[in-house]
Amino acid sequence: MQNKPLKNLTILTFLLVLGLSGCAETPNEEGLTEYVEQDAQYNIKGTYDPFEGFNRAMWDLNYDYLDPYLARPVSIAYVDYIPSPVRTGIRNFLSNLDEPANMVNSIIMLDGEQAVTHFNRFWINTTFGLAGLIDIASSAGITKPGNRAFGDSMGYYGVDNGSYFMLPLYGPVTLREGVGDTVDGLYFPLNLLTFWQSLGKWVFEGMEDRAALVSQESVLRDSPDPYIFTRDAYIQNKNFRATGGESVAEEPEGEEYLDEFLDEVDDF
Repeated sequence: MQNKPLKNLTILTFLLVLGLSGCAETPNEEGLTEYVEQDAQYNIKGTYDPFEGFNRAMWDLNYDYLDPYLARPVSIAYVDYIPSPVRTGIRNFLSNLDEPANMVNSIIMLDGEQAVTHFNRFWINTTFGLAGLIDIASSAGITKPGNRAFGDSMGYYGVDNGSYFMLPLYGPVTLREGVGDTVDGLYFPLNLLTFWQSLGKWVFEGMEDRAALVSQESVLRDSPDPYIFTRDAYIQNKNFRATGGESVAEEPEGEEYLDEFLDEVDDF
């Protein structure tokens, strides 16, 4: 989901304003000490949640109202009633739009092999797969590796996740991801999409992703603190992607839940 219009416009502006407001003053020694002490309480390295009160309020809105009464039923209806070939074609077409961005970010992350794979998938599926509706490349044995976003590229070179936010309906996002998705949206062919086309892409991909998580709902319900669990799973996934797919030494509480959950959110 590289090109996310809500994030590229209103959400990104919101994140940047909050992020810049935190940088308006040069931190003194006391401020740095406070930050370090605060960071020490997080289960996952790279987590910074300075707006936890706001985020928990948004979590309650999403978890108690927007998801059960809007996102979940719409997503399940889409999966249940839209014919599988149609869904597959839409999914293939939208995924193909991301391949150039995936290729560029693979190059930035010094992964030439994966960059070539994304390049070959794009031109093969675009040329012979009806603009990507049919995944000819996978049939030819050129399977798609994980997505690479510019936010992952920044993380690869040591840029922190930045502030964590929980947004209405959209869900979790970090400042690094918001900026990274904006850069990815500048690449062809994502830069050709209008706002409404980008919104449609985000909605269709979001319905597929939400439906895929139905089987993991019990894992979330059984966690001691669903908000913390979701935040830790999200940040751990971003840390993993920033390493280029290499494992990172993190053993948070509830690790047995995270392993299952991350299998589903790896492409978020």
